[in-house]
Amino acid sequence: MSVEERLQDVRDKIAKAAQEAGREPDSVSLVAVSKTFDADHIRPTIEAGQRVFGENRVQEAQGKWPALKADTPAIELHLIGPLQSNKAADAVALFDVVETVDREKIARALAEEVKRQGRSIRFYIQVNTGLEPQKAGIAPDDVAAFVTLCRDDLGMQIEGLMCIPPVDENPGPHFALLAKLAGENGLKKLSMGMSGDFETAIGFGATSVRVGSAIFGTR
Repeated sequence: MSVEERLQDVRDKIAKAAQEAGREPDSVSLVAVSKTFDADHIRPTIEAGQRVFGENRVQEAQGKWPALKADTPAIELHLIGPLQSNKAADAVALFDVVETVDREKIARALAEEVKRQGRSIRFYIQVNTGLEPQKAGIAPDDVAAFVTLCRDDLGMQIEGLMCIPPVDENPGPHFALLAKLAGENGLKKLSMGMSGDFETAIGFGATSVRVGSAIFGTR
């Protein structure tokens, strides 16, 4: 299958999962995860109408996305990987959405850069639903206080919550927990689900799914 065919296959599966959940297909946004792929691999998906993309690393994204965004201004670029505070300025300059706000230090650095650069960036708070010590994210019990800090104290545009469930567990309970936390904190967006489980995530209310290998192939 070509990358365009794989993209259409993912879109069809998103639409089917949404319909089965009693939702409109356009209530779910596809974030095409283009990390490790160069501009030549990405262009066919842009030509096929894909406009929302996700990258893991600021430095890698800087090498390909300024030119791609200049050619197609409607592109929306999401940072979905971990962010160090010394990269906050670069992230705010390039990305439209940062999905991995996971600690106070990075929240303050991002909020400062948004003000300094005068950009309108939307943010998601990453929640460590499995309390995995090796994984980034706010503990579920700390979400309410962290949302208040980011939204009220720092003035950040917090759009929703994001999670990456443990690889060896059923993702359903983690998606359900994220949806519950979002509801409790007045957040409408849920970034959850990847190539292996995005259909399950849609059933639990995902408003965006992050799909890479199912579109671009193995890295």
